[in-house]
Amino acid sequence: MRSALYVPGDRPQMLAKALGRGADTVIVDLEDAVAPDAKEGARAISAAWLAGLAPAASRPGPRVWVRINPGGQGLADAGAVALPAVTGVIIAKAERVGELTAVAGELAEAPWIELCPLLESAAALLAAPLLARGPRVTRMQLGEADLCADTGIEPGPDERELLWARSRLVMSCAAARLAPPLGPVSTDFRDLDGLRRSTAALKRLGFGGRACVHPAQVPVVNEVFTPGAAALDRARALVERFERAGSGVALDDSGRMIDEAVVRGARRVLAAVPEHH
Repeated sequence: MRSALYVPGDRPQMLAKALGRGADTVIVDLEDAVAPDAKEGARAISAAWLAGLAPAASRPGPRVWVRINPGGQGLADAGAVALPAVTGVIIAKAERVGELTAVAGELAEAPWIELCPLLESAAALLAAPLLARGPRVTRMQLGEADLCADTGIEPGPDERELLWARSRLVMSCAAARLAPPLGPVSTDFRDLDGLRRSTAALKRLGFGGRACVHPAQVPVVNEVFTPGAAALDRARALVERFERAGSGVALDDSGRMIDEAVVRGARRVLAAVPEHH
């Protein structure tokens, strides 16, 4: 999941175009992108759109996730979108494993649906290692706007103030053997150069992709998280040489040792290229 594009769940015209925007994943948003008095309508509109899609297991192209509201409203959201087209559910403002358990229970008849806690508070970050091991959790995401509001963090130009939060999320995902986390959105969708710089920094920190709020951001994020041809060739060569050696250790063309740790990194590079691209 290099790129994940948020699309408001109450906008049928935007939903109709969403799968063609180039993102690896489309996130139907029932939370922040929808006004409080439009939540029920958004749930119905989104469910109708999702019901018209082929099942995720057999449909090529972008995967579809749904961001649900926290609390009881979110349980109603989960029940409404427990459909074959949905790959996963993002749980907004998740802070406790019990919240994930409740959503998983609501999805009991849809065992294929994965969960992604969205960490948006100090309490969530401190609970990250526990949330990472919650039921059905396959990855986690960071929500920095709410986190900054909760903590008083004021990021500077290089965003170093968020380094601890970002690193804690990466380490929590890695320790639980989850997919690398999804990076936070950038609301300034006109500053694509700034987006490229900050996305590259997230990649260096260990993030596996980034959420987007505008289609213009998608190509930039995809580019940053797509390995170049040389990197792919090297990764393939490392994996092939290691597997041919069959002894647990091999040497590359430069005489450097290839062990399981090196090969694990190479496989991560290869996994960064989605099948539908």
